[in-house]
Amino acid sequence: MHRSGFVNIVGNPNVGKSTLMNALVGERLSIITSKAQTTRHRIMGIVNGEDFQIVYSDTPGVLKPTYRLQEQMLEFSRSALVDADVLLYVTDVTDSADRNAEFLDKVKRMANAGTRVFLIINKIDLTTQDTLEQLVSFWHKQLPEAQIFPISAQERFGVDQLFQAILEALPECPPFFDKDQLTDKPARFFVDEIIREKILLNYDKEIPYSVEVEVEQFHEEENIIRISAIIYVERDSQKGIIIGRQGAALKRVGTQARKDIEAFFQKQVFLQLYVKVDKDWRSNQGRLRHYGYDLN
Repeated sequence: MHRSGFVNIVGNPNVGKSTLMNALVGERLSIITSKAQTTRHRIMGIVNGEDFQIVYSDTPGVLKPTYRLQEQMLEFSRSALVDADVLLYVTDVTDSADRNAEFLDKVKRMANAGTRVFLIINKIDLTTQDTLEQLVSFWHKQLPEAQIFPISAQERFGVDQLFQAILEALPECPPFFDKDQLTDKPARFFVDEIIREKILLNYDKEIPYSVEVEVEQFHEEENIIRISAIIYVERDSQKGIIIGRQGAALKRVGTQARKDIEAFFQKQVFLQLYVKVDKDWRSNQGRLRHYGYDLN
């Protein structure tokens, strides 16, 4: 008997979806910061065993969009409701059902229609037992058809039990992907994401959300990977901020990114970064399509 299926992770921003994804996959596929909208794409992580294959999907946090990029991010999250064998709806100890109630209603309809929904209460290491019991009762009333899992993805508490429950919920099915495949994304995608993570960590206010990264060259040799990437911003003033005085800010981002890219690929990396302006790219459908945000 072989089990396979799609396990899609959805929920509000900053509840720990990417941390949970990485914990379940056992690899650092999704970038993680404390800022909202860190995840922009739907990212698959594939876990294989002799008699199972679990295809996880991390998705952007559900929010009310104010420009086209956010609309496309919301579409990635909505698409995860369509093809899930098991849906992980992630909350945390500070989350509220009032946030994006319309999306939660869609999850309720899925559960009522027979989709296996697991309600994940994350970050339980940050609360008390009494509060946790109240949260379990509250969410049971919100999603009575769902099975509830209190966990701490950061501390890996409860993750193994969740993994086992997911495995038991999957249908009998042959694998969807090759058994040695870890993700559906190409190598360049993870370079983009690592660089963008460092920008999120090093810059404040609107700057990180105005940035897109595109690998221009990825040349792998026997002992080294040579990479050149472009950091796109929307304004000339943002370009100056990214570069910093005498290039110091950009150099710091490049150094941090190179170290993580080397750890990801287990190989020495030579990384060159350039900054260019792509005016109002977040609201331009053609540019969004070019950067891989169009589902069609």
